[in-house]
Amino acid sequence: MKEFLSQHDVEFLVRDVDANPSFRDDLIELGYRSTPVTFFGDRAVVGFDRARLEKLVREWR
Repeated sequence: MKEFLSQHDVEFLVRDVDANPSFRDDLIELGYRSTPVTFFGDRAVVGFDRARLEKLVREWR
């Protein structure tokens, strides 16, 4: 995921759920049970869905 975002010049913040359990709690509160979850504003992509990510990157710009 980090490589994909970097290749598309998208700045990102990593919230490692293994390193900080409160990040996991945040995701669970939002209704997500697996990672990665990538947020573009209020839109989320669960897992690595290249087509959806590319669409959101284009819209984000």
